Amino acid sequence: MNRIAGAFADKKAFIPFITAGDPNLEITEKLVPAMAEAGAALVEIGIPFSDPVAEGVVIQKADERTLKAGTTTDKIFASVKRIREKTEVPLAFTTYMNPIYTYGTERFLANCRECGIDALIVPDVPFEEKAELVPYCKQYGITLISMLASTSRERIRMIAKEAEGFLYCASSMGVNGACSENNTELKQILDVVKEEKQIPCAIGFGISTAEQAIEISEIADGVSAGSAIVKLLEEYGEFAVEPVRAFVASIVKAVAAV
Repeated sequence: MNRIAGAFADKKAFIPFITAGDPNLEITEKLVPAMAEAGAALVEIGIPFSDPVAEGVVIQKADERTLKAGTTTDKIFASVKRIREKTEVPLAFTTYMNPIYTYGTERFLANCRECGIDALIVPDVPFEEKAELVPYCKQYGITLISMLASTSRERIRMIAKEAEGFLYCASSMGVNGACSENNTELKQILDVVKEEKQIPCAIGFGISTAEQAIEISEIADGVSAGSAIVKLLEEYGEFAVEPVRAFVASIVKAVAAV
Protein backbone atom coordinates (compact mmCIF):
# COMPACT_ATOMS: atom_id res chain seq x y z
CA MET A 1 0.00 0.00 0.00
CA ASN A 2 1.43 3.39 -0.96
CA ARG A 3 1.37 6.32 1.45
CA ILE A 4 -1.57 8.09 -0.23
CA ALA A 5 -3.76 4.96 -0.08
CA GLY A 6 -2.75 4.45 3.53
CA ALA A 7 -3.98 7.92 4.43
CA PHE A 8 -7.58 6.84 3.80
CA ALA A 9 -7.37 3.21 4.93
CA ASP A 10 -10.14 2.31 7.38
CA LYS A 11 -10.54 5.85 8.72
CA LYS A 12 -11.68 9.36 7.98
CA ALA A 13 -8.65 11.39 6.97
CA PHE A 14 -7.78 14.83 8.28
CA ILE A 15 -5.52 16.83 5.96
CA PRO A 16 -3.98 19.98 7.45
CA PHE A 17 -2.43 22.64 5.22
CA ILE A 18 0.52 24.91 6.00
CA THR A 19 2.52 27.33 3.89
CA ALA A 20 6.17 26.31 3.69
CA GLY A 21 8.37 28.81 5.50
CA ASP A 22 5.61 30.39 7.59
CA PRO A 23 6.92 31.72 9.93
CA ASN A 24 10.21 30.08 8.84
CA LEU A 25 11.41 26.76 7.45
CA GLU A 26 12.77 25.64 10.82
CA ILE A 27 9.25 25.81 12.25
CA THR A 28 7.84 24.07 9.16
CA GLU A 29 10.24 21.20 9.83
CA LYS A 30 8.88 20.92 13.37
CA LEU A 31 5.23 21.39 12.40
CA VAL A 32 4.91 18.54 9.92
CA PRO A 33 6.10 15.77 12.28
CA ALA A 34 4.06 17.31 15.11
CA MET A 35 0.89 17.22 12.99
CA ALA A 36 1.66 13.65 11.96
CA GLU A 37 2.06 12.66 15.61
CA ALA A 38 -1.30 14.35 16.33
CA GLY A 39 -2.96 12.09 13.77
CA ALA A 40 -2.88 13.98 10.47
CA ALA A 41 -3.43 11.48 7.68
CA LEU A 42 -1.69 13.59 5.04
CA VAL A 43 -0.07 17.03 5.15
CA GLU A 44 -0.45 19.65 2.43
CA ILE A 45 2.55 21.93 2.10
CA GLY A 46 1.90 25.10 0.14
CA ILE A 47 4.69 26.50 -2.00
CA PRO A 48 4.33 30.29 -1.67
CA PHE A 49 3.41 32.19 -4.82
CA SER A 50 2.91 35.89 -5.44
CA ASP A 51 -0.49 35.37 -7.10
CA PRO A 52 -2.28 32.48 -5.32
CA VAL A 53 -5.64 32.91 -7.05
CA ALA A 54 -7.32 29.94 -5.35
CA GLU A 55 -6.49 31.08 -1.83
CA GLY A 56 -8.24 33.39 0.59
CA VAL A 57 -6.73 36.42 2.27
CA VAL A 58 -5.29 34.46 5.23
CA ILE A 59 -3.16 32.19 3.05
CA GLN A 60 -2.30 35.01 0.66
CA LYS A 61 -0.80 36.90 3.61
CA ALA A 62 1.17 33.81 4.62
CA ASP A 63 2.58 33.60 1.10
CA GLU A 64 3.60 37.24 1.30
CA ARG A 65 5.27 36.72 4.69
CA THR A 66 7.31 33.73 3.66
CA LEU A 67 8.35 35.15 0.28
CA LYS A 68 9.45 38.36 1.99
CA ALA A 69 11.52 36.25 4.39
CA GLY A 70 13.41 34.78 1.44
CA THR A 71 11.80 31.34 1.11
CA THR A 72 12.58 29.75 -2.27
CA THR A 73 11.53 26.54 -3.97
CA ASP A 74 15.01 25.09 -3.60
CA LYS A 75 15.01 25.85 0.12
CA ILE A 76 11.61 24.17 0.44
CA PHE A 77 12.87 21.03 -1.33
CA ALA A 78 15.81 20.87 1.07
CA SER A 79 13.49 21.42 4.04
CA VAL A 80 11.09 18.67 2.95
CA LYS A 81 14.01 16.29 2.55
CA ARG A 82 14.87 16.89 6.21
CA ILE A 83 11.19 16.47 7.18
CA ARG A 84 11.07 13.13 5.40
CA GLU A 85 13.88 11.89 7.66
CA LYS A 86 11.56 12.42 10.64
CA THR A 87 8.17 11.12 9.44
CA GLU A 88 6.53 8.82 6.91
CA VAL A 89 3.28 10.84 6.80
CA PRO A 90 2.09 11.35 3.19
CA LEU A 91 3.09 14.77 1.87
CA ALA A 92 1.48 16.79 -0.93
CA PHE A 93 2.76 20.00 -2.44
CA THR A 94 0.10 22.57 -3.29
CA THR A 95 1.27 25.12 -5.82
CA TYR A 96 0.47 26.78 -9.14
CA MET A 97 1.57 26.08 -12.69
CA ASN A 98 3.61 29.26 -13.00
CA PRO A 99 6.14 28.35 -10.27
CA ILE A 100 6.40 24.80 -11.66
CA TYR A 101 6.93 26.02 -15.23
CA THR A 102 9.41 28.70 -14.15
CA TYR A 103 11.40 26.18 -12.12
CA GLY A 104 11.29 23.64 -14.96
CA THR A 105 8.51 21.05 -14.94
CA GLU A 106 10.65 17.95 -15.17
CA ARG A 107 13.22 19.32 -12.73
CA PHE A 108 10.41 20.18 -10.29
CA LEU A 109 8.90 16.68 -10.39
CA ALA A 110 12.30 15.01 -10.17
CA ASN A 111 13.04 17.02 -7.03
CA CYS A 112 9.61 16.13 -5.61
CA ARG A 113 10.58 12.47 -5.82
CA GLU A 114 14.05 13.14 -4.47
CA CYS A 115 12.78 14.88 -1.33
CA GLY A 116 9.93 12.42 -0.63
CA ILE A 117 6.79 14.21 -1.85
CA ASP A 118 3.91 11.84 -2.63
CA ALA A 119 1.38 14.04 -4.42
CA LEU A 120 0.90 17.32 -6.22
CA ILE A 121 -2.13 19.63 -6.10
CA VAL A 122 -2.25 22.42 -8.71
CA PRO A 123 -5.50 24.40 -8.39
CA ASP A 124 -5.07 26.48 -11.55
CA VAL A 125 -4.59 23.54 -13.93
CA PRO A 126 -7.98 22.45 -15.29
CA PHE A 127 -8.70 18.85 -16.25
CA GLU A 128 -8.24 19.66 -19.95
CA GLU A 129 -4.68 20.96 -19.40
CA LYS A 130 -3.32 18.37 -16.98
CA ALA A 131 -1.41 16.69 -19.83
CA GLU A 132 1.31 19.27 -19.16
CA LEU A 133 2.00 17.52 -15.85
CA VAL A 134 0.80 13.91 -16.15
CA PRO A 135 3.80 12.48 -18.08
CA TYR A 136 6.30 13.90 -15.58
CA CYS A 137 4.18 12.85 -12.60
CA LYS A 138 4.07 9.29 -13.92
CA GLN A 139 7.79 9.31 -14.71
CA TYR A 140 8.72 10.35 -11.19
CA GLY A 141 5.99 8.53 -9.26
CA ILE A 142 4.12 11.61 -8.02
CA THR A 143 0.32 11.38 -7.77
CA LEU A 144 -1.41 14.32 -9.46
CA ILE A 145 -4.52 15.05 -7.40
CA SER A 146 -7.59 16.09 -9.36
CA MET A 147 -9.79 18.87 -8.03
CA LEU A 148 -13.55 19.05 -8.33
CA ALA A 149 -16.03 21.87 -7.83
CA SER A 150 -19.79 22.04 -8.27
CA THR A 151 -20.32 21.24 -11.95
CA SER A 152 -22.29 19.07 -14.38
CA ARG A 153 -22.68 15.34 -13.79
CA GLU A 154 -20.91 14.63 -17.08
CA ARG A 155 -17.87 16.65 -16.03
CA ILE A 156 -17.84 15.10 -12.55
CA ARG A 157 -17.78 11.64 -14.13
CA MET A 158 -15.06 12.65 -16.59
CA ILE A 159 -12.79 13.97 -13.81
CA ALA A 160 -13.53 11.08 -11.43
CA LYS A 161 -12.77 8.46 -14.08
CA GLU A 162 -9.16 9.60 -14.40
CA ALA A 163 -8.58 10.70 -10.80
CA GLU A 164 -5.73 9.11 -8.83
CA GLY A 165 -4.91 8.97 -5.14
CA PHE A 166 -7.92 10.91 -3.94
CA LEU A 167 -10.28 13.52 -5.29
CA TYR A 168 -10.05 16.97 -3.73
CA CYS A 169 -13.45 18.64 -3.65
CA ALA A 170 -12.97 22.36 -3.20
CA SER A 171 -15.80 24.79 -2.63
CA SER A 172 -16.26 28.47 -1.86
CA MET A 173 -19.72 27.81 -0.43
CA GLY A 174 -18.44 27.50 3.13
CA VAL A 175 -19.78 25.56 6.08
CA ASN A 176 -22.36 27.05 8.39
CA GLY A 177 -23.58 25.03 11.33
CA ALA A 178 -25.72 21.95 10.98
CA CYS A 179 -26.32 20.06 7.76
CA SER A 180 -27.25 22.57 5.07
CA GLU A 181 -28.35 22.73 1.45
CA ASN A 182 -24.68 23.19 0.53
CA ASN A 183 -23.79 19.89 2.15
CA THR A 184 -26.70 18.19 0.41
CA GLU A 185 -25.37 19.41 -2.93
CA LEU A 186 -21.88 18.20 -2.04
CA LYS A 187 -23.21 14.78 -1.11
CA GLN A 188 -24.91 14.56 -4.48
CA ILE A 189 -21.61 15.41 -6.18
CA LEU A 190 -19.74 12.77 -4.18
CA ASP A 191 -22.44 10.21 -4.97
CA VAL A 192 -21.82 10.78 -8.67
CA VAL A 193 -18.08 10.37 -8.13
CA LYS A 194 -18.56 7.06 -6.32
CA GLU A 195 -20.86 5.79 -9.06
CA GLU A 196 -18.03 6.38 -11.52
CA LYS A 197 -15.04 5.30 -9.42
CA GLN A 198 -14.42 4.12 -5.87
CA ILE A 199 -11.83 6.73 -4.95
CA PRO A 200 -11.49 8.59 -1.63
CA CYS A 201 -12.94 12.11 -1.66
CA ALA A 202 -11.67 14.88 0.60
CA ILE A 203 -13.44 18.21 1.03
CA GLY A 204 -11.59 21.47 1.57
CA PHE A 205 -13.86 24.10 3.03
CA GLY A 206 -12.15 26.44 5.43
CA ILE A 207 -13.04 24.15 8.31
CA SER A 208 -12.18 25.69 11.66
CA THR A 209 -14.10 23.70 14.28
CA ALA A 210 -14.56 20.08 15.29
CA GLU A 211 -18.31 20.41 14.66
CA GLN A 212 -17.73 21.44 11.05
CA ALA A 213 -15.22 18.61 10.56
CA ILE A 214 -17.76 16.09 11.87
CA GLU A 215 -20.44 17.43 9.56
CA ILE A 216 -18.22 17.11 6.49
CA SER A 217 -16.86 13.71 7.56
CA GLU A 218 -20.40 12.36 7.44
CA ILE A 219 -20.42 12.78 3.66
CA ALA A 220 -16.72 12.60 2.71
CA ASP A 221 -13.72 10.35 3.24
CA GLY A 222 -11.56 13.22 4.43
CA VAL A 223 -11.55 16.87 5.42
CA SER A 224 -8.94 19.55 4.91
CA ALA A 225 -8.23 22.70 6.88
CA GLY A 226 -5.84 25.46 5.96
CA SER A 227 -6.88 28.96 7.00
CA ALA A 228 -7.53 27.98 10.63
CA ILE A 229 -4.00 26.60 10.95
CA VAL A 230 -2.40 29.51 9.10
CA LYS A 231 -4.20 31.89 11.48
CA LEU A 232 -2.56 30.08 14.39
CA LEU A 233 0.81 30.46 12.69
CA GLU A 234 0.17 34.17 12.19
CA GLU A 235 -0.84 34.58 15.84
CA TYR A 236 1.83 32.46 17.53
CA GLY A 237 4.73 32.65 15.07
CA GLU A 238 7.69 30.60 16.27
CA PHE A 239 5.61 29.36 19.22
CA ALA A 240 2.87 27.88 17.00
CA VAL A 241 3.90 24.21 17.03
CA GLU A 242 1.97 23.24 20.15
CA PRO A 243 -1.20 25.25 19.34
CA VAL A 244 -1.23 23.70 15.86
CA ARG A 245 -0.62 20.22 17.26
CA ALA A 246 -3.56 20.69 19.65
CA PHE A 247 -5.85 21.92 16.87
CA VAL A 248 -4.96 18.97 14.62
CA ALA A 249 -5.48 16.51 17.48
CA SER A 250 -8.93 17.97 18.20
CA ILE A 251 -10.05 17.59 14.58
CA VAL A 252 -8.59 14.09 14.28
CA LYS A 253 -10.47 13.04 17.40
CA ALA A 254 -13.69 14.54 16.08
CA VAL A 255 -13.59 12.84 12.67
CA ALA A 256 -12.53 9.52 14.20
CA ALA A 257 -15.89 9.37 15.96
CA VAL A 258 -17.86 9.60 12.71
